[in-house]
Amino acid sequence: MSQESKPAPQPSDSTSESPETEKKPETEKKPETEKKLESAPQSPPEEKPERKFVQKSVQALIQWSPLGGSGWLFVHFLLEQDWMLAILMFPATVVTAIWAAYTESFIARMREIYTDRGKQDADALVKFMEKLDRALRWQLSGFEDKYLRCQANACRDYITEGFNQNFTPTLEEVFVPLELSDVHTMSLSPGLRQKDVEDVAAMQAKAEGLKIWDFLARMQKIPAYRRMVILAWGGYGKTTLLRHITYTYCEKPKRARLRYQAPRLIPFLLYLRKWRDLLGQEDAPNLADLITQHHIPQLPDGKRLSLPANWVENLLRRGDALVMLDGFDEVAEGQRQQISEWISRQMEDYPNSVFFLTSRPGGYKDYSAATKPQTSLFVKPFNSDQRQRFIERWYFHRELYARAGRNTPEVKQEAIRKGTDLMQQIEQRSELKDMAQNPLLLNMIATFHNSYPGNELPRKRTELYKAICQLQLGDRPLAKRINLLLPAKESQEVLQSVALEMVQQNRPILPQNELMVLIQSHLATLDDDVQPAAFLEEVVKVSELLVEREPEEYEFAHLSFQNYLAAVQIKKIGQESLLFQHFGDSWWRETILLYAAQVNPTNLIREACNNGSREAVSVAYDCWRQTTRKVDSNLAEQLQLFRYRDLERYLQNGEWQKADEETYRLMILTVGKEEGQWFSSEDLLNFPCEDLRKIDGLWVKYSNGRFGFSVQKKIYLECGGIPDGKYYKETWERYCDRVGWMREGKYIPYSEYIFNISAPMGQLPGAFASFGFFGGFWGVLFSRIETCKL
Repeated sequence: MSQESKPAPQPSDSTSESPETEKKPETEKKPETEKKLESAPQSPPEEKPERKFVQKSVQALIQWSPLGGSGWLFVHFLLEQDWMLAILMFPATVVTAIWAAYTESFIARMREIYTDRGKQDADALVKFMEKLDRALRWQLSGFEDKYLRCQANACRDYITEGFNQNFTPTLEEVFVPLELSDVHTMSLSPGLRQKDVEDVAAMQAKAEGLKIWDFLARMQKIPAYRRMVILAWGGYGKTTLLRHITYTYCEKPKRARLRYQAPRLIPFLLYLRKWRDLLGQEDAPNLADLITQHHIPQLPDGKRLSLPANWVENLLRRGDALVMLDGFDEVAEGQRQQISEWISRQMEDYPNSVFFLTSRPGGYKDYSAATKPQTSLFVKPFNSDQRQRFIERWYFHRELYARAGRNTPEVKQEAIRKGTDLMQQIEQRSELKDMAQNPLLLNMIATFHNSYPGNELPRKRTELYKAICQLQLGDRPLAKRINLLLPAKESQEVLQSVALEMVQQNRPILPQNELMVLIQSHLATLDDDVQPAAFLEEVVKVSELLVEREPEEYEFAHLSFQNYLAAVQIKKIGQESLLFQHFGDSWWRETILLYAAQVNPTNLIREACNNGSREAVSVAYDCWRQTTRKVDSNLAEQLQLFRYRDLERYLQNGEWQKADEETYRLMILTVGKEEGQWFSSEDLLNFPCEDLRKIDGLWVKYSNGRFGFSVQKKIYLECGGIPDGKYYKETWERYCDRVGWMREGKYIPYSEYIFNISAPMGQLPGAFASFGFFGGFWGVLFSRIETCKL
């Protein structure tokens, strides 16, 4: 029988006989709050009688169920006139009455609470269904795929250098995976645990070295990899690396997940040079607004995208976004503090998302915000295998493009012939080999080699830049029978003046109106008939030394060209003094070094020594180390004294830990690297004996023979070590036990070293011992110490 056809059941006798239930009207039983809820306009429709009856029956059952035993016994004893037992049962009956009163109020209040909660849950369910409906509609509309396609189009071409007018390969065609810093560098990064360092060491054991995908694949287990800064000087491929990551995630997501084991992420590649003025404002947009309102609309076809509400915000909150911020060093020095604070705020506001930052090392020193990326990586120079792979790919696609894409047997044959010739020249000449470690310079070398077959390759970096400028402004237009408005020499002079102005203003990008004013002022000294708009258009289209990255915004094809042309202009106008006030400015470093490479740097080094700051002395040392010209011997000796004065002061004052850290800094700068990087075996095997003796002599002198490299080598030999550059595990562990780097068979952290004269003999210098796989490092270093006769 259906529920509607059943007669309504009658209340039980016990309920109907209850005085409390029978006498109270229905309106008196309901709490005041419930009355208000029922009288409110938004209250639900009146309940059905059947439902009310069930609720009353359940309530009565809960209230009076204890009376089922004690109540009937109490009545029974009264009827039997068993007064003693009736008195004894009376308290139980009273408790039952109290329970009934209590449960009445309790149930009423619970009903009130859960009526409200039910409404809230119902509202929440409706909102969830609306969001789900929107999400499904977004997915069905394919918005995510459309965004990825736009972002991929912005990263498709290999445009890092920007000067290959007739040959612009795609990124996929010529990209060679970059190798990143090894375990030693990683251990310098704040926030990394020892097991994280060991994990990187295990990755490094792979034959191909560390790739960015190795870190992406491990970021779920090691949170420190979710906040990384990638450091390298200009031309080492930082931007190209981010473009490769972006393109892979956009166009090859299955490759990222299956081959690289990387998590699924939506990439956003943001160039800080482009947004630095916007982010430097007081009311700068947050990350979600920057991407939504500025980045996406400026992607190819980005304005046509119909962006779902809160799509970017939700991605960032969930941790599904990979945010890549390129070129912190290209932010003006006066803006770096504010923009570093902006970046840190975004990392704090979106803690689940992944953030990559790139910068030159000198620029990153100005990152002043408290919250920094937890992991620091350096891009390693191209090795021989990477150089060969790049040249093979570059020449193959160069020959392929020359034949309109026809992959004929001649393509491969010519590519192999030309590539082999170039590789042989590079490997046989040390100066070319040094330059070819830089991907930008290697691309330039390949361009020169292809354009001038049979000519000798440039021997120095400045010669290479000079040759490329001549190629772009003179020889290539001449070969294509393009009559330029100005001769190549005069065109370059205009660009030199523009470059110097941009360096002085610390600006890598200029809007068109400001650039036109600069060009006009310099054209006036050459030829009044040439219009600045026509000159700019010609330089952009023909030489590609200046490029229009964004509408009506111009920059040099690479920052290195801006630095080189500015250095040439300073030499031309004889204004070396312009450099003296900028020894401590990272923005000027490359311009100073490129200037020093064109002149005898004696006067520049003398002024830097007179300046006396650590930054000035460091720049002076780099100028001295890179020059091929003779520098006054007394000045070179003075420079060395300036270099080691901080180390000597720390040792003299007994500041042993500072001295230890300064030793590492001096040694890493000596091999031409930056603080935070590590030594290769080649760096150690070629470390200058003069510098090694100087460092060791200071340690031995101020420790009374307890510390120093020569002391450590002696102990190593006593432990059975052989200074042949090899690693012997048992010997190494005996040595570590002697000098206090191990305790009870385990390496101790650097923080537990004893930084006073009571430390075990040979414990210092010891900063190197905290950088991961240090046994192999010391094996090579002891070999060099032996060679240098310490």
